[in-house]
Amino acid sequence: MKRVVDFVLGATLAGLLVLVPAYLAVLLLLKAMKSLAVLVAPLAGLLPAWLPADHLLSLLLVLLIAFLIGASVRTRAGRTAKEGLERSVFGRIPGYAVIRSLTQQLAGQGQEQAWKPAFAEIEEALVPAFIIEEHADGRYTVFVPSVPTPFAGAVYVLDRARVHPLDVPFTQAIRTVSRWGSGCRELVAGMKA
Repeated sequence: MKRVVDFVLGATLAGLLVLVPAYLAVLLLLKAMKSLAVLVAPLAGLLPAWLPADHLLSLLLVLLIAFLIGASVRTRAGRTAKEGLERSVFGRIPGYAVIRSLTQQLAGQGQEQAWKPAFAEIEEALVPAFIIEEHADGRYTVFVPSVPTPFAGAVYVLDRARVHPLDVPFTQAIRTVSRWGSGCRELVAGMKA
């Protein structure tokens, strides 16, 4: 019975981790389009009535704004402003840094040191884990994800001898965890000596 409950809770949480961000993104997009509808109404009136011009022009304006923001943060001044905003505003939101780090890793843009795939020795077994940080005394802080929900789990501080870094991409380790361990053979093959 406990396995069924754990499975149901894990699957529900995994589904929510996919569904909630997508749902919030769509809601934010629709809200932005609704807010901009007033601005595009005069131009929409010039287009044929059969065309949903106000919605179409609002969407195009939201996409243009997103493009301009994306292009500006690629400049030196934009990066500086973005980093300042992240430190002063977003950095105070609990969990923001973790979510940001994970999304950067999933997109292949993250730091190589953070969230490095590894095996951790827990109770005489090797379990998939991620190295979060290395301590001055050589120990590691590792995150051991729950299966099949890789974004929930436990944090351990372990001696270096109990942590085995893997030479595999972050996305491959996440995929293995979310597939109930299917693919661990490749993780074991990627274990560094």
